Amino acid sequence: MQAKPDLVPVARFCGQCSCGCPELFLDTGAPDERRVVITDDFGQRVQMSLDQLRDLVDQARGGALGEALISASRP
Repeated sequence: MQAKPDLVPVARFCGQCSCGCPELFLDTGAPDERRVVITDDFGQRVQMSLDQLRDLVDQARGGALGEALISASRP
């Protein structure tokens, strides 16, 4: 993703290559409801609020995302 001064990098998902891995940023210049930015390796981006990210993290901690991955992996 093209660097923007207000984007603060938080995490890169993959990091094993230089193919433009998905990344998580905080956009300090964005309105509250669009403060979190997630980019994918195709140049697309999703924006959400910090509250929405907190909910996502809580679900991950609770195991819901792991269970979804297991279900999605089954034929």
